[in-house]
Amino acid sequence: MNDARRKLGFINIAHFLDHYVLLIFPTVVLGLESELNRPYGELIALSTACFVAFGLFSLPAGWLGDHWSRRRMIAVFFFGCAASLFAVTIAPNMIALATALFALGVFAAIYHPIGVTVLLANARDRGRTLATNGVFGNLGVAFAPGVTALIVSWFGWRMAFAVPAFLCAAIGVAYLMLTSEAKENPAGRAQTAEVRMNFSTAAVFFGVYAVLSFAGGLVFNTVTVSIPKIIDEGIHGDVPLTWIGSVATLVLLFGGAAQLVVGRLVSRFSPHVLFAAIGVMQAIGIVWAAVATGFPLLIALAVSIAAIYGQVTVGDVVIARYTADAWRGRIYAVRFFLAFVSSGLAVAMIAALHGRGGFELVLGVTATFAAVFAICTILIALLVSRVEGGAGRMLPAE
Repeated sequence: MNDARRKLGFINIAHFLDHYVLLIFPTVVLGLESELNRPYGELIALSTACFVAFGLFSLPAGWLGDHWSRRRMIAVFFFGCAASLFAVTIAPNMIALATALFALGVFAAIYHPIGVTVLLANARDRGRTLATNGVFGNLGVAFAPGVTALIVSWFGWRMAFAVPAFLCAAIGVAYLMLTSEAKENPAGRAQTAEVRMNFSTAAVFFGVYAVLSFAGGLVFNTVTVSIPKIIDEGIHGDVPLTWIGSVATLVLLFGGAAQLVVGRLVSRFSPHVLFAAIGVMQAIGIVWAAVATGFPLLIALAVSIAAIYGQVTVGDVVIARYTADAWRGRIYAVRFFLAFVSSGLAVAMIAALHGRGGFELVLGVTATFAAVFAICTILIALLVSRVEGGAGRMLPAE
């Protein structure tokens, strides 16, 4: 196995761990109420700084990746997460616990702006590589609650952090031993994009993409956070919680499968055209979910989730075609910053709107942001078609 393939393997594992470690505490906190004699609301608030840091620190991480070694930045991700998780296991009080969780958010923020750029630098088939990587992240989300609950029930809540701490450290050591600094010299990175734009066109492109990233982040976080409750309200009758959770998991896994399909499609069709089609599909799915009940609601949610996850893959390919490798990390940093900081707003929006009109209102407002997202993807498709000289020069992703 060559160095590029080893790097891709480690980056996929890092994506799994990145999402896994962030979702340990929301599961652990359910058992801490009696142990620490604190209410759930007060305990879950300890992780607020962690999630804020996860979005905010993606900006300096992207800058460092463009000016330093991306390989070493991924190593800092592994060892930093390991140290933060270990700090949680020995935290003597709530202040120390909150501080350790904040540090975890800081180091976890490294992955997305750096990991995606490393993937792009080493991938032969960008669409398929990004899609596979996305599935690893989704599996991290899916496995975190169940695995954490098992460890807590067998060994206690502190071991739920200690086990992944050891795993992160061990993988970090293996990563440094089995990969090299090839392609890591900032001075040797390409200074021009594959498809060039003049300044005014690039300004419009990235301005529209900034709006798209924020709107897409709101849609992503609102729908994924709300799915269990949407199913609970939309499927009439006394439905067991375990059934609701199982259905929600299946819907989310459907989104992961959709990413693999999109990864193949983006290798055959023009990425910006596919991006616009998925953006429209996402808006239709969410509008459908807002008015559907029963089994049709599940189909609408599956369509929505497939589009939500699919747009992430093709959107990253679109950015890659119009940014130079030398400053790609900073562009992805801004993109993930806008997407992740919307998570707090999404949760607040759910809380504010649900009490007034249930999930019909929540999804109705979300559909507005999905429409903004779709319009932005169409604008990007039109802009890119003009840049590439019309349909005759529209090329699939490499």
